[in-house]
Amino acid sequence: MNANKHLLHPQPDGAYLHQVRPQDYAWRFLEFAVIQLDPSTSFDITTDQKEMALVPLSGTYQVKTQHQVFNMQRASVFEAMPQVLYMPPNTNATVAANTKCEFALGGAPAQGKYPLRLFSPQEMKREVRGGGPAKRQVNHILAHPMPAERLILFEVHVPGGAWAGWPPHCHDGFDGSSYLEETYFFRFQPAEHGFGFQRNYRTDKDFNETFTVRHNDLVLVTQGFHPTVTSPGSRMFFLNYLAGDLVDDARAIPPLDDRDWTSMKQNEDAWNTNRFDFPAFDPDGKTTVSR
Repeated sequence: MNANKHLLHPQPDGAYLHQVRPQDYAWRFLEFAVIQLDPSTSFDITTDQKEMALVPLSGTYQVKTQHQVFNMQRASVFEAMPQVLYMPPNTNATVAANTKCEFALGGAPAQGKYPLRLFSPQEMKREVRGGGPAKRQVNHILAHPMPAERLILFEVHVPGGAWAGWPPHCHDGFDGSSYLEETYFFRFQPAEHGFGFQRNYRTDKDFNETFTVRHNDLVLVTQGFHPTVTSPGSRMFFLNYLAGDLVDDARAIPPLDDRDWTSMKQNEDAWNTNRFDFPAFDPDGKTTVSR
């Protein structure tokens, strides 16, 4: 297996910064793209037999459909919560850029149960998860009970030196888990040299891939548990799109935690077991402290 196939660096190709099609990765459900537009340019969307969700990343633009017009904007992913435009099957839309802008667009097969709708930040659940070195903020920007057929979307903010996706979890059918395909789109502050790591692994077979991720990188989670961590001094953001076997209210079913680590959820002290008072040892009393 070519692990590098699952780490995608930005490769501008016309409007596309990234474009992931299911047929390119033996996926059944999820497609994903990141699109950049210059001022006074446009991008056409046809959902066909899919539901699609558009998440602004930066800029100001207008989305015109055959039924409604939506004005959308976002300063940056680090400054504001997003609006999310949900588009059912058989929707035609045009994104017209007022300023230089960027947005994510992803979709999955759907029957058309839910209408065209613009979700506001006030409708989105926000929570702080974890503890100690694994504390982060998770924004449920299109997750149950928000209505969609297959799509599930999160945005996650991770402070420098912290972990996300901890305890590690999977949703690839292993050990009775649900099957969901997932993308991780990363941004960092500072963009120039911020970085992090992501590990995708299984505990029952030889599958283990580890990536260094930078600003605008994209990781595909095709299987396995998948924690991430950011370097000290780097603020990490990632946007998740998921889609798979879970439909409608079943989208609330949680993933499967790695059994080696799942007890941490019930033991608050476990989040800090690796901390100690410095110096750890100082046999001659000569340890110095520096930055």
